[in-house]
Amino acid sequence: MKNCNLIENLINSDLLYKDFTSPIIDGLNSAKAVQNFWVGLINYMNEFISPLISASNYFGAVENLKALEKSPYENVESQLDLLRFNLEIAMKGFNGVLTFLNDYSNRERQELIDALFNTICPGEGETLKNVFKNKAETLNRIAVEYPKAIFEVGTEFGFHFERGHHDIVAETDRFILYKVSPTDKGVRVDDALKPVIVIPPYVLGQNILAFLPHENRSYTHAFANQAIPTYIRVLKTVSDHDAVQTMEGEDDVRDLKYFCEHLYKRHGQPVTLNGYCQGGFITVCDLATGELDGLVDTLITCVAPIDGSKCTGLAQFLKGLPARYNDLAYGGKTLPNGNIVADGELMSWVYKLKSIDTESPVVSFFRDLIMLSQNGQREFEFNKTATALNYWLKYDKTDIPLGITKMSFDSFNHPIEKDGTLPVKLFGRKLNIKRIKEKNIAWLICYGENDDLVEAPSALAPLNFMDVEVTPFPKGHVAIATSWSNPNSAYGLHKVYGERKHRGPVRFQLDQSVKNR
Repeated sequence: MKNCNLIENLINSDLLYKDFTSPIIDGLNSAKAVQNFWVGLINYMNEFISPLISASNYFGAVENLKALEKSPYENVESQLDLLRFNLEIAMKGFNGVLTFLNDYSNRERQELIDALFNTICPGEGETLKNVFKNKAETLNRIAVEYPKAIFEVGTEFGFHFERGHHDIVAETDRFILYKVSPTDKGVRVDDALKPVIVIPPYVLGQNILAFLPHENRSYTHAFANQAIPTYIRVLKTVSDHDAVQTMEGEDDVRDLKYFCEHLYKRHGQPVTLNGYCQGGFITVCDLATGELDGLVDTLITCVAPIDGSKCTGLAQFLKGLPARYNDLAYGGKTLPNGNIVADGELMSWVYKLKSIDTESPVVSFFRDLIMLSQNGQREFEFNKTATALNYWLKYDKTDIPLGITKMSFDSFNHPIEKDGTLPVKLFGRKLNIKRIKEKNIAWLICYGENDDLVEAPSALAPLNFMDVEVTPFPKGHVAIATSWSNPNSAYGLHKVYGERKHRGPVRFQLDQSVKNR
């Protein structure tokens, strides 16, 4: 405790008014601060409730039909099972909120105690007046300034193909193949190098792979800036193209084959397929069909759920659902033309439900309050990584063709069989992962050591069937596309690092070009 006359300072009316009473009135009773608190919290709640309303509507529409197919007993039994499941999720979320708020209140209480003593016995730390002022400013940030910063970073986030910086080299009814231009103006693409096609996930979209390209934080530009002929396959807008809405896995294979043939002629050598997340799983299925034989000799998969059933969180979530409700029909969105697609907003919401203890709107709100607090900084600056990630999560959602969604759905519900047979059929025939080894396709698997979406056992499932080169990266699911895509980072994608000489995906691609010369 500070060495001061506590009673003397307390009865000092000037101090009591200026440094004690005034901040309480200005901070706690400020109508603006209270308003910002509720506006901010309601915004977070709305982002969670909106897909809940959509899910309820889809559920009602499907149940109206299914209820007629089942007996009253089966209907009641299934609904009671669903009630149990919902209560378990609600309890998990409630416990998560209590745990987080307990930690948050302990943190805040200690800050207030320190500020109280600094007010009574002036010292180097913050006084109550400053603390409450900072709280009011933080509430204004989360309700007003942060949403604005998130929206504005959209001009820097992603590819922005509409600006014409990337050439269209091929096109089908469903996809456009773009050649990615380097952001480094001193780099000229060497068309003699081995070409790579980046296959983004249907769920996450392509823009996460061009996170902040003009700040050297872009997965695809990490390849292009090394003079590698880099292409990205981009799905056309689902809402505007009937061929996308109704596409099946076979269409994915045919279109990818067309692009590979085009690049084979253009560069005179087989291409590398580079699938990120769901794009990696889809690519493995495409290769297993044999339709790409002779056109592809190298594969890179990054944080890809090759065996979705080993993604502990999501797979267990789906297994916990009563069997009747573990059905894609409950996530189907009927478009004005009658075609049904998987609701992209609802798909994102399912991932939040899976981790409801840490991703509930209340926890997210208070977690961001901590992030946006000034913490002694003289001038506050928004973290561009956080704003760009939030822009992606808020504005970059897209609906997904139901046929493609079913491929991933089957993978999360059924493991790869012991003989290597995948849980997906294409062209009416079984697919086996061992075909990739039989065709001597060089394969690099990259995964996140702390990835809680695609855990390591899922990404590394191919090791049960063949020898595959593996490169671990620190952090989570999108770190390879955000943190480590910066060439100056500790784990730059073009580097070799660690005692085991792990190769980043760009380094692996460059080495394949040298090997093939």
